[in-house]
Amino acid sequence: MAKIKDSNRTNRYDKIFRENMEIALPGVIRYLLGLDIVSSEEVPDEIQHTKERKPDLLKKVVDADGRNYILHIEYQAKADKDMVYRMAEYSIMLQWKYRTDIKQYVVFIGAGSPKMTESIEKEDFYFRYHLLSLSSVDYKIFLSANEPEEKLLAVLADFKNDDPVIALKSILTEVKSFAKSDLAEDRYFNQLRILVQLRNLETQFDEAMETVTKFFKEEKDPLYKRGEAKGKEEGEHLKAVAIAKELKSEGLANDFIAKTTKLSIEEVEKL
Repeated sequence: MAKIKDSNRTNRYDKIFRENMEIALPGVIRYLLGLDIVSSEEVPDEIQHTKERKPDLLKKVVDADGRNYILHIEYQAKADKDMVYRMAEYSIMLQWKYRTDIKQYVVFIGAGSPKMTESIEKEDFYFRYHLLSLSSVDYKIFLSANEPEEKLLAVLADFKNDDPVIALKSILTEVKSFAKSDLAEDRYFNQLRILVQLRNLETQFDEAMETVTKFFKEEKDPLYKRGEAKGKEEGEHLKAVAIAKELKSEGLANDFIAKTTKLSIEEVEKL
């Protein structure tokens, strides 16, 4: 039963990344992989040779140095002792089909540092792939992106010394502000609710969600807006009174003070 639950959870993570990765990919390539890609095109993501494999992401790319290769990315939530063999199998099948260079990355989305073998070294065979972790990137880098799908990745990045609740509030606020519709916002929030499970932050997420939801609800409330406007008016009035008192202490005429501060003559005379 536990294995079934783990499988269902992993499938949900995979679904989120497959849905969002096309838009979030530039940030992952730039900030995590450290590649300078100038162009890319789709590659069919089903490799059929002796068996069928479906990679998470395949792109034919050209980098800033003019090198052409296929970029292959796999997202992994849990350590897999056979990962190196899976990646080697992908590499051989991709080279068989496309006869070009293959650059492979496993992006670990789980917590902590992944412990997986990255290379195979035998007498007549050598293979390696690159293993990177989203938790190694400062979450504010993803948070500064323009696309909500990229901002979502902040929840799996490094919060540094920031309190998790505060960091999650920032992520929720940013995602909400950039969502193009209420439907999209609901989808992003549901995805975040799933992704925080990878960091065991469900309790902190609920706390942050409650605060953010309450804030935006109040902000839309006409009474809240009216109160905010009233507070602003009162602040401006107090400022005008303070200026009037100062001008009066300088011996200036009441009518001049009233005209300057927009206060009534009666108010100025009472100061």
